[in-house]
Amino acid sequence: MCRHLAFLGPPEPLGSLLVEPAHSLYRQSWEPRRQRHGTVNADGFGVGWYAEGDPVPARYRRAGPIWGDQSFADLSRVVRTGALLGAVRDATLGGADGEAAAAPFASGPWLFSHNGAIAGWPRSLASLAARLPAAELLSMEARCDSALVWALVLHRLRAGDEEGQALADTVIEVADAAPGSRLNLLLTNGDTVAATAWGDTLWYLAEPDRRTVVASEPYDDDPHWREVPDRTLLAASRTDVLLTPLKEPTA
Repeated sequence: MCRHLAFLGPPEPLGSLLVEPAHSLYRQSWEPRRQRHGTVNADGFGVGWYAEGDPVPARYRRAGPIWGDQSFADLSRVVRTGALLGAVRDATLGGADGEAAAAPFASGPWLFSHNGAIAGWPRSLASLAARLPAAELLSMEARCDSALVWALVLHRLRAGDEEGQALADTVIEVADAAPGSRLNLLLTNGDTVAATAWGDTLWYLAEPDRRTVVASEPYDDDPHWREVPDRTLLAASRTDVLLTPLKEPTA
């Protein structure tokens, strides 16, 4: 239920990462090769990217399919960045919140995306939502499941948790409250990437000291792509990738 990608490396045009590869995120919006749930990701898209010297990323999001946005075609050709997060969306509930529900979500230096769905939404996470401060709930960009998962992750980040720990703890908490949920989360601050594989595919391509790509599925046929096992936390930088198994919630 979505495809997403994060990149760290030397500055490149957005289009060289999101549009031009043979199996790019652009193409995955109508023809994903490895998506386990859903077939078309046409309920919105977005990209967030970092400019040199500015820790707060810019975003471009739309409610419609990526292939129907001519403005993005121009943008992706001329904007260059050394760090980005892009996503194409297959909505859990059709039409929910439009552009506001399209990843990446953002706050401060962070960009976030959720590939998956929350079982029993929204009742299953009512108890978790009730633990958040009212101001944080009222500040949510959208009312969809991904926006609430982001609010839970962001609450941990603001409390001082390291990025990977914030993702791991949120996944375990949500999986316990809503068994059967799919929780592939992706988070970047422009210097590092954290991600979880929990119910759908996740891959990475690492060229130490040059580039690191983390994606729902490979965007080309480079043999150096590696699949991340399910129930795994990934922590990556431009120099290395670390995989750590995630434990199932305890009864």
